[in-house]
Parts: sequence; C-alpha cells; structure tokens
Amino acid sequence: MSALIHHRVGVQTRAMSRPILKALLTRLSQHRATGCLLALPAALLAVVLLLSTLPAAAQEKVVFAINWKAETSQGGFYQALVDGTYKRYGLDVEIRQGGPQVNNRPLLSAGRIDFLLTGNLLHSFDNVRNKVPTIVVASMFQKDPQALITHPGQFATWDDLKKAPVIFIAKDAQYTWWQWMKTLGFNDSQLKPYAYNSSAFLANKRSVQQGYITAEPIAIEKAAGFVPKTFLLSDNGWSTYANTIEARTETVKNKPEMVRKFVEASIIGWVNYLHGDRTAVDAMIRKENPDITQDELDRGVVLLKQLGIVDSGDSLARGIGAMDPARIRDFYDKMVKAGLYKAGEVDLSQVATTEFVNKGAGVELRTKLSAPAK
Repeated sequence: MSALIHHRVGVQTRAMSRPILKALLTRLSQHRATGCLLALPAALLAVVLLLSTLPAAAQEKVVFAINWKAETSQGGFYQALVDGTYKRYGLDVEIRQGGPQVNNRPLLSAGRIDFLLTGNLLHSFDNVRNKVPTIVVASMFQKDPQALITHPGQFATWDDLKKAPVIFIAKDAQYTWWQWMKTLGFNDSQLKPYAYNSSAFLANKRSVQQGYITAEPIAIEKAAGFVPKTFLLSDNGWSTYANTIEARTETVKNKPEMVRKFVEASIIGWVNYLHGDRTAVDAMIRKENPDITQDELDRGVVLLKQLGIVDSGDSLARGIGAMDPARIRDFYDKMVKAGLYKAGEVDLSQVATTEFVNKGAGVELRTKLSAPAK
C-alpha cells in the first residue's frame, strides 16, 4: 500500500466509531476460536488488522476560562472533566480558574481561550455594543444567584427591603443591578459600599447586604451562628440568564460541531453534578481551590437545587442551558429603563444563539438520576 493510500485510509478509518471496530474484532476472535480464520473474508480481515494498528482519534483541545475560583457554581464543568464526559465527546478540555485578581475576559476576544464563563447578560450586551465579536451559546443558570441578605426576623418581604436604612452593595453592582433596583423604589440614601467583608452587616441587625447565594449566606451562618434570610434578585424581576458561556463568533461559524460537543457535554456534566455522584469532582474542586470546604460544597449544591438556580423554567423541558430570545429582550428593556443602555443600541440578535441549546439534552438523564431508588 502506498504512503498516500495508507494516509487516506488512516484518516477515514480513524473516523470510524469504536463500536464498529469492536464488532469486527469480536468476529475475528470467533473465527480464531473455531479454527476458521482462513474462512474470514480477506477484505474484512485486512480492515480489522489495519484498524487494530491505528492510534485512537485525537482529542480536540479546548480551553475554557471560568469567572471565579473553582466552587459549586462551576461544579458541572469540573464534573464533565473528572468523569470523562468531555473526553467521550472527543474534547481535551482545560479549565482555567478566575478570581479576584484575574480577568479572563480579554482572553476570549484575543483568541487565547475558546470559551468563557460569564456572570450575566450585561457583559454580553456590552460586548455587542462595543463590537466585540463574542456570542452567548448557553446559559447554565436559569436564575442569577445574586441575592440580598438580611438578619432573621427583620424584613418579611422584598418590598420591606425598601425601608432598610443601610444596604451594602459592591461598587460594580452599584452601576448595574442597583440602578435597576432604583426603578423599583430603592434609593441611593440606603447605599453603602460593600468590600466583600460581612463585619459591618453583622454589626447592624437592620442592615442588608448583597451576596452570592452559594457563598455569603453559608459564610455568615458559619461565622455568626444564624441562618440569614435571603431574597434572590431573580425572584423579583431580575430576569437575566447567568453562568452564561460565551464563544467567539468566528468559532461558532467555523467550528459549530466543537461548540455543540462542548455545550452538550457541559450540560451532561451539570446533570451529573446535581443529581449523581459528586465524590471525585468535589475532591478535585477542593484541590483546585483549597479555600473551599466540603461542607460549603454540599450546602451550595443543596441551595442550587432548592432555589431552582439550574433546574427551573425552560430548562425543565428544554434541558440545562436553555435560552429564550423573548426573555433576553425583556431583560434588555429593563436595563434601558434603568439607564444602562439606550433603546436600540444593542443588536439583540447578536447577543446569543440558541443553535446549541433547547434540544432537551440531559432531560432523560436527570429524570433517571432523580427517580426514587427502588
């Protein structure tokens, strides 16, 4: 066989699925066992022998940057890495952590990473407005985990928070969702800066503090010995998607199959993380982020499930990652009202694509894993 023919055969045969190779090898073994190897068709024998000498198909390298250190909110991605889901989809995925001093965002548009985990749709609106060529390909959270936290017994309802004398809000949030809250009746006289330290909140029972539902409430309970009351922004009109995955528009155009594999494998990872065995992945997360404890991971998963952060809304029928253009429009209209954008300055058709979601990926698996043990 010439080198050219061997190369062409190699390219084609490496694309054959492993089940086919397994079946051919099984048939060869049967003939060997019965002593009838000579009766095996010569062409079939040649194919089997050729396939058995070829290396496994190469995994496609993918670099995925997350927006914080490894913790519960990134658990599904680490699950897909640890349990081999990404590899089964033909992907060699590297997850790069973020953190308080790490900004992975510029790396996406620069082509140094393939996918980026972002907080919510505001980042994507900004990219489109500024003509940064990125697009959202999936939303792993149906609800934004941002919350307002209070001492128990102080405020019964969301509307009661408008009477709070002090609300601690971080600087970045003061220019984003705080502006939206002001359209609901909150005012700047309540505003105090939050420096990601809860001591001022703990010292004032009538104060309110922002927090991430899987982080600050757990830390406060551990430090102060009481369970704080929480109010999710997403339960009160903050309709953004969260934990969104962004890709470059050229990647979506030129490598749609790679994007599909990554999104679908990540969805399966999240189903298994929330409803399957997390033992191995939790060990990896603790290794990647020594600051987090197993108790915090366990509590975080409970909260994600109890509050429907991942499994709620459209994701129940369409699968994790689901997105609805009408909801994106609704959120944008609210941000226009809040003064963050001007009407029409963001082309919403460029913000997100539903090409890779809304197909029911993982729904059957979630049903199976969630079924009561017999």
